Amino acid sequence: MTRRFNFCAGPAALPESVLQQAQQELVDWQGAGLSIMEMSHRSSELVGIANKAEQDFRDLLNISDDYAVLFLQGGASTQFSAVPLNLLGDKKSADYVNTGQWSKKAIKEAQRFCDVNVVASSEDTNFTTIPAFDSWQLNKDAAYLHYTPNETIGGVEFFDVPDVDVPLVADMSSTILSRPIDVSKFGVIYAGAQKNIGPAGLTMTIVRKDLMGNASAHCPTMLDYKTAADNDSMYNTPPTYSLYLAGLVFAWLKEQGGLAAMEQLNRRKAEKLYSYIDNSGFYANPVELSSRSLMNVPFTLASADFDKAFLAEADEAGLLNLKGHRSVGGMRASIYNAVPEEAVDTLINFMKDFAQRNG
Repeated sequence: MTRRFNFCAGPAALPESVLQQAQQELVDWQGAGLSIMEMSHRSSELVGIANKAEQDFRDLLNISDDYAVLFLQGGASTQFSAVPLNLLGDKKSADYVNTGQWSKKAIKEAQRFCDVNVVASSEDTNFTTIPAFDSWQLNKDAAYLHYTPNETIGGVEFFDVPDVDVPLVADMSSTILSRPIDVSKFGVIYAGAQKNIGPAGLTMTIVRKDLMGNASAHCPTMLDYKTAADNDSMYNTPPTYSLYLAGLVFAWLKEQGGLAAMEQLNRRKAEKLYSYIDNSGFYANPVELSSRSLMNVPFTLASADFDKAFLAEADEAGLLNLKGHRSVGGMRASIYNAVPEEAVDTLINFMKDFAQRNG
């Protein structure tokens, strides 16, 4: 078997050792005589797996008891609805920051439930910048402020946490677990699993407990954070296999030295790739220097005429899923936690060779 380097934005690369352990345990989990996929979510084995996964996740992010950790379904996109349905209370409006395609989708969904005040937008720069905080038009009557710390498609990332007087909500799908964060600054953090956590099907949601219990009367039971918390994320059958694999990833991250160690590695990978792009004379990255994502690196070639050949040759070289999102074109290398430094080095060497032959 030959593993190739996967730069997909999601579902994304998983640690090879995690996949190997899952393979070994697929048919018979630790002598239980059945697969995780066949276990009741009420069984002591599965409950134990869920409890350990939650504790490891809490340890990695230093999450206090003031917060509930929820294992949910529906992807981050379902949280676009769940957030206003849970947090609006008796208020009529919420603040949103627009820094890319995922922000826009969150805004559009929230408009179904409340008046959305877009406090700042970088659409005028084609989402290549982060709006300066002193330009934000905050609404003092907002129920919360929502932002997307890392935009997967455009490759822009916030490195400072907004300081606001209302609960702060963050869609961290493509940046969670890539570096340490101060969870205490947030009201709600949610993240689809399929980038830095595990396979698709699971959504990790961190909710400050004092924000639960005020869901709209129109909030579906399955979207009510308190319902999920009161039932230990098992009001219905959770995505058990995705939960199990996420737990293996959390344990793997702790073995790597935790999030401080991952940040060092991720910064090194990103700096290598950006440095080569900036100095190549053949490739370009459109994002302002201070806003460049550590996780998603978009780039263009000297001419779009080279794109098809670049992708075909990259595939032959064992470098997969480098095509940029259809909305922006070009290329994109997603270099999440499980993408090894060797993958980035190999990509840079390929890019150098391609540029020399076509420049």
